[in-house]
Amino acid sequence: MREFDFIEWIRRQGGLDPSVVPVGPGDDCAVVKVGGEELLVTTDQVVDGVHVSLAEHGPEPVGRKAAARAISDIAAMAGVPVGMVASVAAPPGLSRADAEAIYRGLRSAGDPLGCPLVGGDVAAWSGEAERLQMTVTVFGRADGVGPILRAGAAPGDAICVTGAFGGAWRSERHLTFIPRVTEARILAGRYDVRAMIDVSDGLAADLGRILEASDVGAEIEAACVPLSEPAAAALRNDPGLLEVILTGGDDYELLFTVASGGESRV
Repeated sequence: MREFDFIEWIRRQGGLDPSVVPVGPGDDCAVVKVGGEELLVTTDQVVDGVHVSLAEHGPEPVGRKAAARAISDIAAMAGVPVGMVASVAAPPGLSRADAEAIYRGLRSAGDPLGCPLVGGDVAAWSGEAERLQMTVTVFGRADGVGPILRAGAAPGDAICVTGAFGGAWRSERHLTFIPRVTEARILAGRYDVRAMIDVSDGLAADLGRILEASDVGAEIEAACVPLSEPAAAALRNDPGLLEVILTGGDDYELLFTVASGGESRV
């Protein structure tokens, strides 16, 4: 099954009242109107052996990444995270100490950003082959700026990013990154940001989602793409690695567009 094809199929089913849910499936967060305010809601999943390695990385970094990934979706729409709930399906061998470490990891990502863990659910697999699965749902608010959607880029816009690509390539930055909540709020409050997304799946894939949602195209000059020093060094030794670096994902920088000329002020 192709993940994003299925999401698009869900989006086409409709049935949502836009006066209550102005933004449904297909963006980084859903937007739900509650008591006259806009609530941002997102959920993300981490599976051992797919997104992380519990044996290699350890339980606390795994818990941290699970929370940070979801909080990054709130940042992608320039929201303010206010709380999260987590659901954990534990493998039979997970110890109490490991479970407590996962809890600490969740809190280490959320607490500094004002996003406490406020609830959740814990279950245990019965099969010996089953692996850890975690789902984190984060709630946020627009709070006067945003939400900024993937749709909104216009012809002539400049494409910008909050940091370098390739930071997670052959490193453990994907376990320690800080969601760009502060940067998103500054960008949305001071500049004419038209579309934005967090880069979880690589420049090519995530820029493609902005372009598709906005019904525009783009040209990227490889020499203008900012790269982390380890990625740049690897590229100097093997120029063929560029595609690998830009499609690897797990950068969690913010990719956004501004009106032409606005990039010089950002």
